[in-house]
This record gives sequence, C-alpha cells and structure tokens, in this order.
Amino acid sequence: MSTNAPMRPRPLSPHLQIYKPIPSMMMSILHRLTGVGLYFGMAIVALFLLALAGGEGGHDLFSELFGSIIGIVVLFLFSWVLFHHMLGGVRHLVWDFGHLLSREESRSTSMALPAVSLVMTVICWLIAWLLV
Repeated sequence: MSTNAPMRPRPLSPHLQIYKPIPSMMMSILHRLTGVGLYFGMAIVALFLLALAGGEGGHDLFSELFGSIIGIVVLFLFSWVLFHHMLGGVRHLVWDFGHLLSREESRSTSMALPAVSLVMTVICWLIAWLLV
C-alpha cells in the first residue's frame, strides 16, 4: 500500500437526519424504548415482592407510594408499556410468518398499535377498578 495515495473523506452512513420518519420506523424505536421501560418496571415489581417478603412495613410503604397520584400514573404507564411491547412483539411474529408486510399494511398496523395498546390498558384498568 502506497503512503502517497491521496486521503479521501470516508462517506458517512445515512442517519436519522437523512430519513423521513415513517410510522413503522417510529414504532420500531418505541418498541425498543418500551423494552427498556419493561426492564425498569420489572425492577419495581421485584422490589415490591421483596418488600412483601419483608413484612407489613414494606407493603405499607409500597401501598402508600403507589396509591398516590404519581404512583398511579407510573403504574398506568407501566401497564401501557407492557401492552404496547406485547402487541409490537405479536406484530413482529406476524411479520415473521410473512403477513402484513406491504407498505399499506405496515403503516396501518403501525398507526393502530399505540391506540390499541391504550384501549387495552384502559380496559384492563377498568376491570381492575370494578373488581376492587
């Protein structure tokens, strides 16, 4: 290799500034973010189980914390993240079988995913509220 060869700048890979956001891309990013959210939500569940094992004081602490408005919002968001990630996984499973891969079908399922996951979350919370 000659050291006298002129140095040309290497081409840059396209990045998010180049691509126009499309629904399937946004849902892919959101699917990854909900996976991270599930990771931290499961840490809260594990802490809750440890508090339960620790006795009544730990249970009272978690009841007070998650009985507050902020705690209820956190639990609601965690349940929405759970449903959204689950439905995103089901969508990917359907894709693995070769269905719903056209541009229109991908766009429509991407647009429906947040709404359906929100509806499922609200229904779940209504059922839980009616049973308590």
